[in-house]
Amino acid sequence: MKIINVVGARPNFMKMAPIIAAMARHPHHIRPLLLHTGQHSDEQMSGRFFAQLGMPHPSFNLEVGNGTQTEQFARIMLAFEKVCRRECPELVLVAGDVTSTLACALAARQVGITVGHVEAGLRSFDVSMPEELNRRCTDHLSDFLFTTEASAGENLLREGITAEKIHFVGNTMIDTLLRQRQQAAGLSLIHEWGLAPGEYGLLTLHRPANVDSPEALEALLVVLEKVACRLPLLFPVHPRTMKAISRLGLSGRFSSSTRLSGIRPIAPQGYHEFLHLMMHARLVLTDSGGIQEETTLLGIPCLTLRDNTERPVTCTVGTNVLVGSRGESLQEEAEAILAGRCSPKGIPEKWDGRAAERIVDVLLARLYPR
Repeated sequence: MKIINVVGARPNFMKMAPIIAAMARHPHHIRPLLLHTGQHSDEQMSGRFFAQLGMPHPSFNLEVGNGTQTEQFARIMLAFEKVCRRECPELVLVAGDVTSTLACALAARQVGITVGHVEAGLRSFDVSMPEELNRRCTDHLSDFLFTTEASAGENLLREGITAEKIHFVGNTMIDTLLRQRQQAAGLSLIHEWGLAPGEYGLLTLHRPANVDSPEALEALLVVLEKVACRLPLLFPVHPRTMKAISRLGLSGRFSSSTRLSGIRPIAPQGYHEFLHLMMHARLVLTDSGGIQEETTLLGIPCLTLRDNTERPVTCTVGTNVLVGSRGESLQEEAEAILAGRCSPKGIPEKWDGRAAERIVDVLLARLYPR
């Protein structure tokens, strides 16, 4: 059974790496191929992850490059359709909610190929988010829907998707974290920067709603500055965010002579490096979905700079707290964490490092019935 596994942006790599490894343990039944759309072509955001996660070199690289989401979507569909017609895979497996996810799912279905969606059923119920549109459409194109939490399956059933398509398997990002945690822990980055465990916060920003608007970005910077007065914030700057900061004329806000000197911008990090920083942080401030999940597994307090989350289990079971897209309750929640007033949390069901195995078991049972 030939399966094309699609990656395109940083989160996809962590979700797909353990699946490819699990497929490789069944060489008589599965021939896994890896396709990189090139949605993220920056070496820091793409190339290093293949090496660090032990992923094979991609069998195909569409090299779609930069552009608007619509431009990337069109280029991916055109190029991937040709791959599908030439290779004739039995299954295309996509993950998450990026442009590559929907574009490859739609191209595959249009030529009659079965589609599986890893991390299906997550909903923020905010259709202004491109990711929400991507994941909803991908789910309704897919034949196999692999979910990370119980609420995702409930969402799919409400939308009319039949129960036999839905498989609650756990979280493959957690599979990757558990496999890579020891290697990340052995790094010495924080000491090189003169920091100690628990003496800094970690900040990430990349969502359009937060970084594309001057008003929204400045509002966040004001409240982040107040937190940075109490705790230095390391800020690996996403290429998209760096472009927005430069375009909006806000680069000077990060110079050492300004009152935001507690925010320390650093280059984008590889997977091991970022995991190392996250493991030793006192708290994490983010607008990323995946980081909400990773901090939950690590037991690190997470303050999410959004009004909603498509991963509610990170709030109900995990360490995540929504503080608003303008950081309305950010300072209050950060002060509570620094004062030690955050209650211990648990680990969501099936976040045990075996999600990829369950996905492969489902595929083998369905496609090779006894």
